[in-house]
Amino acid sequence: MGNQTPLTSQITDAVAQSDVEVVGEAPAIAMGTSFQTMAHATGSLFETAVVTAQQQDAVCQAASNQGVMQLYSLDTIATAGATTKISQIGVADNLSQLLSLLRS
Repeated sequence: MGNQTPLTSQITDAVAQSDVEVVGEAPAIAMGTSFQTMAHATGSLFETAVVTAQQQDAVCQAASNQGVMQLYSLDTIATAGATTKISQIGVADNLSQLLSLLRS
């Protein structure tokens, strides 16, 4: 090594102090990086949840629209008449069976 001067010892002290500082700050920097990573992951999670909710809303609106279109495409009077006929099938037979049961 070269000549020992007061300047050389000052440089050695400065380098040693900066090494100690780096080693001392490393855990705090690592935790900060970990917190930033978790915050970013949480933000991405919420962003994905919002996008998914918007897509589900679009699907629900499309399904509702299809249902309304089907309702409006039906002939309401013909449908009402057919429904009445379907609902009354077998009513007369049931009543006549009940009447014959009561008479016997």
